Amino acid sequence: MALEEAFETAASGYSEAITEFHIVGGLHPDLPFEYFLDLVSGLKQRFPLVHMKAFTMVEVAYLAKRAKLTIRQTLEKMKEAGVDSLPGGGAEIFADRVRHIICDHKIDGDQWLDTARLAHQIGLKSNATMLYGHIENDEDRVDHLLKLRALQDETGGFQTFIPLAFHPANTPLQHLSTTTGMLDIKQIAVSRLVLDNFPHIKSYWQMVTAKMAQISLRFGADDIDGTVVEEKIYHDAGATTPQGLRRQDLVRLIKEAGREPVERDTLYRPVVRTETSFTVSV
Repeated sequence: MALEEAFETAASGYSEAITEFHIVGGLHPDLPFEYFLDLVSGLKQRFPLVHMKAFTMVEVAYLAKRAKLTIRQTLEKMKEAGVDSLPGGGAEIFADRVRHIICDHKIDGDQWLDTARLAHQIGLKSNATMLYGHIENDEDRVDHLLKLRALQDETGGFQTFIPLAFHPANTPLQHLSTTTGMLDIKQIAVSRLVLDNFPHIKSYWQMVTAKMAQISLRFGADDIDGTVVEEKIYHDAGATTPQGLRRQDLVRLIKEAGREPVERDTLYRPVVRTETSFTVSV
């Protein structure tokens, strides 16, 4: 997409003021690092109040290699351009045995952790994920959680942990079954117990369905994400959940789970909004 087209379409067609741009784009073989810096800085100039959560650890490492920069230099340039925090994607499972099978083209687990460490050291918060329900075992999951917990003890830079249920459709592992509700709930509960130094555990309703996300609020999750406008990754992999949920539907789910609904920004500060604007409680 041309930059001007991206700027023209950003935040258009929505009835409410938005609080966050969440940007991930994979490992593009042709676009230079400068394209992504220009994208971020252009959006920041046009939408200075919108939080810029952009580029996974995998993308950062890839862009550093393309630009012939160190990881730290790459992160510093991203921050200077306007990146405020990083998403947690690309972590998958840290175990080499599994990683070589499911995502051999990505950086290894130690490199993912090292990249997150450097991001935290220069003041960028991030999320962390774990992809479960494919060929990993219990030991691999525990190893993944313990490594995240150790890095959080060191840096304190993680905001949220997001367990991601694997969707096998349209992948080389499409012969596998989807995760069960019991596994989804167990993963939320175990994550909350092990990652006692993570402020938040998210149950992503787009992946486990809104009903399972609602139940997870009683098993350790304190975040079921937002209304969401369009999600491509998991719908391309066969997810049948809606593309978005209305605010009133999310509020009803949360209230019926016995929890208090609070809209938050990326940094988990309460948001008070009108139809066309929002303010953040600092």
